[in-house]
Amino acid sequence: MKQVTRAMQMVAASKLRRAQEAVVRPREYTRLAREILTRLRMIAPGDSEFHLFTPRPVKTRLLIVMASDGTLAGAYNYNVIRQMIQELRSDRDRGTKTSLICIGRQVANAASRLSGVDIKAVYQEMPDHPTADDLRPILNSAVALFADGKVDAVDVIFTHFLSAVRQEVVVQKFLPAGFDETELPSDVAHAEAEPSTDELLRSATLRLLEAQIYQAILEAFASEHSMRMLAMKNASDNASDIVDDLTLEYNNARQAAITQELAEITGGAEAMK
Repeated sequence: MKQVTRAMQMVAASKLRRAQEAVVRPREYTRLAREILTRLRMIAPGDSEFHLFTPRPVKTRLLIVMASDGTLAGAYNYNVIRQMIQELRSDRDRGTKTSLICIGRQVANAASRLSGVDIKAVYQEMPDHPTADDLRPILNSAVALFADGKVDAVDVIFTHFLSAVRQEVVVQKFLPAGFDETELPSDVAHAEAEPSTDELLRSATLRLLEAQIYQAILEAFASEHSMRMLAMKNASDNASDIVDDLTLEYNNARQAAITQELAEITGGAEAMK
């Protein structure tokens, strides 16, 4: 078992290095994308064809929940599922209906065991470096549900990668698009739209929303590899401790057996005299 967990630790460490590099590079782009979306929301006409910027009373909410397909990643999947259940309970207490899009087999299995949960879609076997073709079905499903008025808000639950030893489950607003007003940078509020608002709405909105999904998946993968590496390291250390304890117990038992044999030999020799 120690050999297996040590091998899994090394594999997770190798994947973590690549995932950490991948997650850091687009963070600034993702932040700027949200700023642009915030500006578009501020200047978007009320009859915009996308209907992705206007807040409305939340009677139905869609949660995009990201976990992993596999296990043996410590508390990674548990933390995400616990946050999902908390959000479901909060919505139920407010009288809000909740739908789910599940990314990862573990969260899909957990959601399927909950009563009264509407699962819109399940996506499994997501690659570590997803392409636009991998992301587009998720984006199209969420955008279609929001634009058609079937849901009034879309949030994403994922694990934010802070460092190799620290990760945090977050709930990030996805639709309506853009920052909250309290997050709005002062320079964004005075930006100008070129060539026009309508042109930006048509060409940029879906692409910028796609960047949000992409970044969340990268954060989730980096967190998963980090927690699996730590979990396998702890398992390997525990296996070493068990080996040491068993070796000591074996040596004590062996020494006791040798002592018993010597005592018997000595006793027999004394009896023969």
